[in-house]
Amino acid sequence: MKNKSILILCMLLIFSLTIVAGCGTQEKAAAPQQPQEQKRDVVASQGVVAAAHPLAAKAGLEVLQKGGNAIDAAIATSFALGVVEPNASGLGGGGFATVYIAKEKKSYVVDYRETAPLAAKLSSYKLDEKGKPVDDAMGLVTGYQSVAVPGQLRGMEMLHQKFGSMKWNELMEPAIKQSEAGLTVSQNFSGILADELGRISKDSPSYPWLKQIFYKDGLPANPGDVIKNTELTESLKKIAQGGADVFYKGEIADLIVKEYAEKGKGWITKEDLQNYKAIMREPVQGNYRGYTVMTVPPPSSGGVALLEILNIIEGYDIAKMGAGSADAMHVITEAQKLAFADRAKYMADPEFSKIPLIGLMDKKYAEERRKLIDLKQANTQIKAGEPGKYESGSTTSFSVVDKEGNMVTITQTINHFMGSAVAPAGTGIILNDEMDDFTIDAKSVNAPEPGKRPLSSMAPTVVLKDGVPFATLGTPGATRIITTISNLIVDLIDFKMDLQPAILYPRFHNNNVAATSIESRIPQDVVKALEARGHKFDVKKDMDLFFGGAQGVMLAPDGKLHGGADPRRDGLAVGY
Repeated sequence: MKNKSILILCMLLIFSLTIVAGCGTQEKAAAPQQPQEQKRDVVASQGVVAAAHPLAAKAGLEVLQKGGNAIDAAIATSFALGVVEPNASGLGGGGFATVYIAKEKKSYVVDYRETAPLAAKLSSYKLDEKGKPVDDAMGLVTGYQSVAVPGQLRGMEMLHQKFGSMKWNELMEPAIKQSEAGLTVSQNFSGILADELGRISKDSPSYPWLKQIFYKDGLPANPGDVIKNTELTESLKKIAQGGADVFYKGEIADLIVKEYAEKGKGWITKEDLQNYKAIMREPVQGNYRGYTVMTVPPPSSGGVALLEILNIIEGYDIAKMGAGSADAMHVITEAQKLAFADRAKYMADPEFSKIPLIGLMDKKYAEERRKLIDLKQANTQIKAGEPGKYESGSTTSFSVVDKEGNMVTITQTINHFMGSAVAPAGTGIILNDEMDDFTIDAKSVNAPEPGKRPLSSMAPTVVLKDGVPFATLGTPGATRIITTISNLIVDLIDFKMDLQPAILYPRFHNNNVAATSIESRIPQDVVKALEARGHKFDVKKDMDLFFGGAQGVMLAPDGKLHGGADPRRDGLAVGY
């Protein structure tokens, strides 16, 4: 019994998971080349943390080794990620957590997705003849009006109050120490700063501050440079002592509101901050080849679309087709298109729209959608189905598993890299640009409304086999989250891959558009076979940041916890 508990416990401390599935064909496909890179995975027996940055993973591991549970470690990892990966997440963002409590044999979802401010209405946006925002200040990606009310701290607070065992200030200590020491710039982070320089310098009202912190002589910080954000350090210390209320009702709230009153046309007010609440939700749940898949419900579309893809794929013998084959890749790509067509029509904040949730996840509905797949020809005219007939009633990610078998997998984000590029004076906090996740179209169920949560693709997922933890998976990557997680599950279950090889496997993605995005490592004979069926491709780099950065933990057949991390980001899995 003790050994079984130990097996389960390590299963999950991982951050940010993104796996893409290779597929197979009756004709043997050439094996894709795997990248030669430093070791990022780990095998352990007591606990594992896998995160998009080594220092964040080690922060979580430190908490586990001090006797904290998986939820404690996840909270510490979350705060540390905001310090060492400030381009992707932090106090100015939000996200979702999927939690499995071993004693209860029950899963929970904590929704701390950002919400639209009370001032957010379609009439707030001046649009051109193509329906695009005209005024940069009212744009959706950069600047004050791109920001939704952050939920990150209320989410961590709910996790701590419901499931935590250590003191709040103890869990923030690793992030504060790291912030005081400074962040050593990696090659990956320097490249992101270079990519974002044009947008930030042109449009950001906080550019002078961002330039001072992240750039040197107007150029991105170089690998090896040390960045110190002293204002963020002070904000973290205040929150460690005063809790989340400091951000939503206290000193930091006052600084945010002051910034918006003076420069941001009052887009976010004290009322917006005071009214924000995290929500405890029931996870959506499906079954794939005997494995239980538990993931996030709306307002994220990620979980429902993930389950729809798996339901459609389940009708094929993918294992016989073989990993990396044209047949398997064709079926999976077509399933992706079908699910994304439904996502575009039906998915939104459930407080504002009626969603045919049960129908979208129904096995018989998947059978109907599966009939639209022609095994010899790509479908270029896929539309949403009618799931109502079946009704019966860059982001980062990590996972944690502890010795008791508790599991947590979290995906959190400030949306685009560097978010809105707005940092209220005196806070050191980069705010999100989640208003960009709304659709500026009055006919859309995802149009902005006061207090509404924008549609998300986040899908932190827990997989069980016969009631026992099998894997926790998560990844950033916008809509690529959905296809990465579904392909990871196929890789692990159908193709019997270990976790790290699955994370390294070449990725592909199609959200019901003309060209499928693929990594260039997919063999040319497979690409040509698919082109003969009508597929078109947008070829990315060998290991492309476009596909996010998956992290995860699985309970392997050898009884050990296998943690995997993604070299597309600075990921690392650690354990003990």
